Amino acid sequence: MKVFKDLNEFAAALGSQLGPTDWMEISQDRVNLFADATDDHQWIHVDPARAADGPFGGTIAHGLLTLSLLPHFSHDLYRVEGITLAVNYGYNKVRFITPVKVGARIRARGEVTEIKQLDGAVQATTTITVEIEGSEKPAAVAESIVRYIA
Repeated sequence: MKVFKDLNEFAAALGSQLGPTDWMEISQDRVNLFADATDDHQWIHVDPARAADGPFGGTIAHGLLTLSLLPHFSHDLYRVEGITLAVNYGYNKVRFITPVKVGARIRARGEVTEIKQLDGAVQATTTITVEIEGSEKPAAVAESIVRYIA
């Protein structure tokens, strides 16, 4: 994990490479809980028997489940000290490139791709790539925007 001691150090971090994080296994239980939370019970996510004969050879995680793990991965990639608050401002250019099969392990890498100085704050865009163990193509790539307030 990269630790930035304050907003000034973080503001100078443009282009910094972050990570990778530790691997995380995507279990069927996690996928089922996400399906329950979002009311998205499509069979490719929650019916292993039917999904075994489907296009992916088994159940896969929801793309939005992968996206919802970005705050977790971001906390493992870096931390900014000396702030009072960090606020998720949103995402740009979210792409789900490769399905994450249940049982696969994923991790994230990041790059600080934009820094904007604001009055008493810094707004940072970090491009986060979620990798799948053993896959040449990533699961997802998204630009995460966070405001850090002094």
